[in-house]
Amino acid sequence: MIKPLEIRYIKKNNILSLAFEDGLKENLTIEYLRCFSPSAEVKGHGPGQEVLQKGKEHVMLDKIEPIGNYAVKLIFDDGHNTGLYTWEYLHELCENYQIYWHDYLEKLKESGYTRKKP
Repeated sequence: MIKPLEIRYIKKNNILSLAFEDGLKENLTIEYLRCFSPSAEVKGHGPGQEVLQKGKEHVMLDKIEPIGNYAVKLIFDDGHNTGLYTWEYLHELCENYQIYWHDYLEKLKESGYTRKKP
């Protein structure tokens, strides 16, 4: 298991800065983290049940709660607070940021939703 060396919320830029033991470093937007929440509300209960998140451009982070030695719970200011971001999942979100974000924006476009600039 690759553990993060640093998890830091930079409120001014509304990003979560992450650095891992393997040298991977990434700044993830809070919108991205909210839209890719590991919760059942977002992921569904199985393949094909994912719920496209819309209108999360201005969501901010209220709190980061450590969960044991393996995850954090992110509490967003839109009331969303379910789903545990394991070290493995955060690492995956960092590694695939460009791909996942591009795919998400394409799905938004296909759905007819126009993103408001944060």
